[in-house]
Amino acid sequence: MAENGADGSNDSNEVVFLIAGVAFLVAGAGLILAHPGIRRQAREALGRVLPEGLLEPGNLAGGLSTIVPDFERYIKLRSM
Repeated sequence: MAENGADGSNDSNEVVFLIAGVAFLVAGAGLILAHPGIRRQAREALGRVLPEGLLEPGNLAGGLSTIVPDFERYIKLRSM
C-alpha cells in the first residue's frame, strides 16, 4: 500500500476509488440489462440454475420458500 500523507489522504482516496468502481459496475450492469433482448437471455440462463418459479414476477415469496430450507441446511453443514 502507498505511504500515507500527514493527513491520511491516500486511505480516503482508495476508499473513494473503491466506491466509485462499485458504482460504475452497478450502473454498467443496469445499462446492459436495460436492453430487453439481453434481459430475456439472462432470465433464461438464470432459469436453468435457479429453482423453478423464482424468476416469475410477483413470486418472490414462493421462490424464497424453496431457497430458505437449502440455505438453512448449508449453514448447519458449515457449523459442523
